[in-house]
Amino acid sequence: MNPELITFLMLVTLIGLIVLGYPVAFVLGGLAAIFGLTFVGPEVINMFMLRLFNNMGNYILLAIPLFVFMGVIIEKSGLASRLYDAAYVILGKLRGGLAVSTLFTCTVFAAATGVIGASVVTMGLLGLPSMLKYKYDKPLATGSICAGGTLGILIPPSVLILIYGPLAGLSVGKLFMAAFIPGLVLAVLYVAYVLVRCYLNPDLAPSLPPDHPDLQVSWQRKAYLFTTSILPVAVLIIAVLGSIFFGVAAPTEAAGVGALAAMLLALAYKQLNLQNLKEAVYSTMTISCMIYLVLIGAGFFTGVFINVGGDEVVKSLVLGLPLPNWGILLVMFFILFIMGMFIDWIGVLMIAVPLFTPIADTLGYNPLWFAMMFIVVMQTSFLTPPFAYSIFYLKGIAPPEVTTGHIYRGVVPFIILQGVGLLLLALFPQLILWLPGLMR
Repeated sequence: MNPELITFLMLVTLIGLIVLGYPVAFVLGGLAAIFGLTFVGPEVINMFMLRLFNNMGNYILLAIPLFVFMGVIIEKSGLASRLYDAAYVILGKLRGGLAVSTLFTCTVFAAATGVIGASVVTMGLLGLPSMLKYKYDKPLATGSICAGGTLGILIPPSVLILIYGPLAGLSVGKLFMAAFIPGLVLAVLYVAYVLVRCYLNPDLAPSLPPDHPDLQVSWQRKAYLFTTSILPVAVLIIAVLGSIFFGVAAPTEAAGVGALAAMLLALAYKQLNLQNLKEAVYSTMTISCMIYLVLIGAGFFTGVFINVGGDEVVKSLVLGLPLPNWGILLVMFFILFIMGMFIDWIGVLMIAVPLFTPIADTLGYNPLWFAMMFIVVMQTSFLTPPFAYSIFYLKGIAPPEVTTGHIYRGVVPFIILQGVGLLLLALFPQLILWLPGLMR
């Protein structure tokens, strides 16, 4: 059988089974075994063992459970509620102040957790009731929570970046630094949109009355909230990202520092008890095992796919399109966007990174710049229906009067804003490349 037909069968079967809802890890590993034994032969077992050893021996991947543990401990410490309370007091007088407070909290929380589930669920429980109480527009309120929550997959320490780096053969430390400014750019775009829209239409998000008791807070109280709620997170972020930026520690060691700092923070907030520690360890084990299983299955699948010539087939097909380089880039991002609407993010990552990274290299794009553009497009997969994690998370904890339709309408403007962010990153690549270029 020719390589083109084998490639077609492998990709169609893979995407079909994932869309049907079968576990990504077992789909990848199972198809690798079936196609490998059929078209490569029994020697494919040796290749599987070598891939397994390489994955499990990858030192960078040790950072995954450490960063996950750090995020879970921070969630258990009640840090998000403290952040939200501080932002609420400081920004409550603005039109749309509660939505801006939510976006601010999500941005800071993203830099301390690296996952979206904790941000969306926590802010859904903290921010949504407050916004509904003060008659905020439901789509605006829910869209702000979903969009802010997805920043956790971009702003370091992002679990997605931890997986992307080894897959693409890039430094995770440099990817972390490259992602920091794009994440802030998107956060600023979100906040600017909320402020402008609420200024033009005050009925969408009424400002709190000046005599509201929550706003009658002295500067001493505000300083106390800043010191106890915002400053500790800033120290935690600097401890993790600063150690990477200045070359003091690699991402894995920095993850260990972050996990220790998170435990000390929880201890300071009197939340480091046996029950919270037990739940954090269990959650860390569950999430990490899921990620490692997918990585192992993806390693098997990629090995077979390359062995049968699938990578060359896809590369020739895409590069053969009658389009300029930027046109081919747009085609890849469009495919990525569509895949994100229907397939789990980790499945998209495992399929697309081995296929698209060599094509981007051939076209001459900077690997770090392409990686960040890729990850920002991937971020939209958490907002685009029907397969959108942030929408599922928020709907699961939202009150009955908030419908799925409200959330769908709410995320649309933020998806458009991500397109604006992508355009800015394309026009000004130094937004991505400046920080990594300063690293020691």
